[in-house]
Amino acid sequence: MNAQIDAVRKTRNYLLQNIADLSNDALNEVPVGFNNNIIWNLGHLVAAQQGICYLRAGLPAKVDESIIAAYRPGTKPEGKVDDAGIARIKELLFTTLDELEADLAAGTWTQYPAWSTRYGVDIDSIDSAISFLQFHEGLHSGYIMALKRVVQPAVAAV
Repeated sequence: MNAQIDAVRKTRNYLLQNIADLSNDALNEVPVGFNNNIIWNLGHLVAAQQGICYLRAGLPAKVDESIIAAYRPGTKPEGKVDDAGIARIKELLFTTLDELEADLAAGTWTQYPAWSTRYGVDIDSIDSAISFLQFHEGLHSGYIMALKRVVQPAVAAV
C-alpha cells in the first residue's frame, strides 16, 4: 500500500464521517459568501485527482468526463446533486484511489510532463503529483469544514 495514497484515503474517510449527519439539502447548500458547496468540493477532489494524476500525464481518466467537467477547477455547482449523484461521488472518492494504487503497482506511468500548480508547486512525476494531492485534499478539507459550520445551524433550525 502506498503511504501517500493511504493518507489521502484517511482524509477522505474522515471527511465523510464528519459530514455523515448532513442532509442532501445541506450538502448542496451554497451559503452566502461562498462559491460552492460541500458536495461540489467532494466531487472536485475526485476530478482534481484524475486531472493531476491521469490527464496531466496524458492518460485517460478513470471516471466519466461529466464528473471532470462538473467539478474541475473554475466550475461551480450547476443545480442540486440528487441522492444517486451524492452516493456516486462518495463511492468515487475511494474507488479512484484503489485504481490509482493498482495503476502505480502496474507501472502505468512511464512519463509525466513537468508543470507548476497555481500555488507554485513544481510537479514532474507521478510521485510528486501524489504528494501534491495531500496538500490539495487538506485545502478542500478545510473548506468543507468551514461550509459545514455555516450550513449545519440552518439544518438544525429546520
